[in-house]
Amino acid sequence: MVAIRRDLSSSIMATSEILFVHYLPIPTTVVAIAFLAVLIHRGRHRGWPPHLVWWTIGVACYGAGTMLESIITLRGNSEGLNRWWYLAGAILGAWPLATGSVYLVLARRTATTLTAISVVPVILATVAVLLSPIDVTQIPAHRPSGSAIEWTWIRALTPVINLYAALFLVGGAAWSCVQFRGVPDQRPRVIGTALIALGGLLPGIGGGMAKAGMVEALYVAELVGLLLIWAGYQCCIRSATPNDGHLDAPAAVSTPAASEGSAA
Repeated sequence: MVAIRRDLSSSIMATSEILFVHYLPIPTTVVAIAFLAVLIHRGRHRGWPPHLVWWTIGVACYGAGTMLESIITLRGNSEGLNRWWYLAGAILGAWPLATGSVYLVLARRTATTLTAISVVPVILATVAVLLSPIDVTQIPAHRPSGSAIEWTWIRALTPVINLYAALFLVGGAAWSCVQFRGVPDQRPRVIGTALIALGGLLPGIGGGMAKAGMVEALYVAELVGLLLIWAGYQCCIRSATPNDGHLDAPAAVSTPAASEGSAA
């Protein structure tokens, strides 16, 4: 009995211990806010094409998730913070970014149809997360946890949403690399789209490790992933030429960054 109590006490202390890595969401949030300002400025300058609208929403959700992680680290977790963190991160983290890529890869009508279809599980999961009871015994003191969501079937929806996001965010960026490989003066764009692909993949890997209890891996992946996405965006803009095409035209590019480069 004494050993059991010691193990339980050690477990509680472990979940409440704050490490340096738990503070990483703070700089990630700062980066997200700065990146969001850049996208808003670009959107105002370009008349808010659909892809840029969705990318701005995506970065805002990304930053909201890391901001909640920062608050959880600094002030401790709660039922409300954990619920909104799961919504911003697991449900709304990658889907808006991928939707922006859909509007670049495909014709406007096709992109709108796919968005209308894919938004159904997103809305369903959003409502479910907001209504689901929270098991407070599963909430660590200074870390978020998806296991606190009592309606476990919600976790069956998140892979569907994230698979769709990965297909167009990561796969689309990789396809852009193939399209622009060997094109004169487009090496920065190839590098940029590769960085976006890697940046979009990292949070998904970190999220999978977070489900196994290693939320620290998610924090690292979020920061590195966002920095890579922004770096890729800047590379693509620098690769642009005045005759690359119109921003709103569905072209053989598959990331917002690539299209932004075509309009700079």
